[in-house]
Amino acid sequence: MSAIAREADGTAEGREPVLDTVERVSEMCFGLFMALTFVGAVRVVTADDPNPAHTMFATALGCNLAWGLVDAIMYLVRTLTNRGKRLNLALALRNSPDRATSVKVLRAALPSWSSDYAGDDELAAIGARVAAKPLPVRPRLGLRDFSGAVAIFLIVVATTFPVALPFILVKDLPTALLVSRLLTIAMLFGGGFALGRFAGYSGWPTGLAMTVMGVFLTMAIIALGG
Repeated sequence: MSAIAREADGTAEGREPVLDTVERVSEMCFGLFMALTFVGAVRVVTADDPNPAHTMFATALGCNLAWGLVDAIMYLVRTLTNRGKRLNLALALRNSPDRATSVKVLRAALPSWSSDYAGDDELAAIGARVAAKPLPVRPRLGLRDFSGAVAIFLIVVATTFPVALPFILVKDLPTALLVSRLLTIAMLFGGGFALGRFAGYSGWPTGLAMTVMGVFLTMAIIALGG
């Protein structure tokens, strides 16, 4: 079965990991920013709360539980939509009346930067191989896709704890805020470092860039009353 057909069918053979480094880091950052924003906002509105730490933790956790659920579901929707698009491409190649049409269809589906790396003969050969392979009746989701959705949910929820848990463990609120922000910045550095290594470069520049972004974000939250 061709790669296009495998993607449309939802089978695991020859597929990339369900969540690559970029997706994992992105979900981590989304969770961090959501939790950090809610902690900052709740701190303002709970100034007279006799137990603000537990309120901030519960609010941040509830926010990320909801966000993780929505993001996991949208991951499945996005996966199914992309798989349907690939199936339509495979069907268009199969139904192409001639070689020129097949090449045109495939070239239109490829990223613009790849046009200089594939000639008509190569594209025609790819189109013929795709057309000759069996195709599913409709795009489907597989077990790996649901595993990816669960992983997204867990990543988003897990990022709540470095941001909000210090308010439960540390009684002094200013100290808890400092610990929370330091942990957030450290995680952002780790995420940036992983992105740099994933791209094939040194992780330090991207790690530092993410750290700077985290510092500016924290400063903005403080300026807005967080």
